[in-house]
Order: sequence, then C-alpha cells, then structure tokens
Amino acid sequence: MDFHWIGFFFWLFVAASFLALIVGLIKLSSRLLVLSGLLMILPFLYFLGAENWMRWLVLFPLLPFALAIFAKKKD
Repeated sequence: MDFHWIGFFFWLFVAASFLALIVGLIKLSSRLLVLSGLLMILPFLYFLGAENWMRWLVLFPLLPFALAIFAKKKD
C-alpha cells in the first residue's frame, strides 16, 4: 500500500483551516480568518466536480472571508 501525498495534504489543509477558523472566531482575528479561508479554497474546490448537492460545498470558504470582514470592521 502506497502513501498518497495528495490525500495527506488534502486533510492537512482541511484540519488547519478548521483550526484557524476556530481560533480566529475565539480571538476575532481577521488574519486567522483569512488564513482559514485561503486554506479551505483548494480542498473545497475538489467538490466542484461533484454532480450532486456536494457542489455547494465550494461556497463554504466564503464564510471565513465574510467573518474576516466583520472582524476587521469591529476593530
């Protein structure tokens, strides 16, 4: 059984993005929220090729960017 690097980086980006999202929400840090959105873009673009409701998951990275704008305006 071979090690698949693409799967490793896929899940690494997903885990890092959700960790940055949680910490960014706790601290209301716009930089962490933008980092979370950037880390989410590549893994969630994978779902753009789906032929069912999972295609809508591509819009999920917009949430951290919207929250970053809200956090920036609050400062």
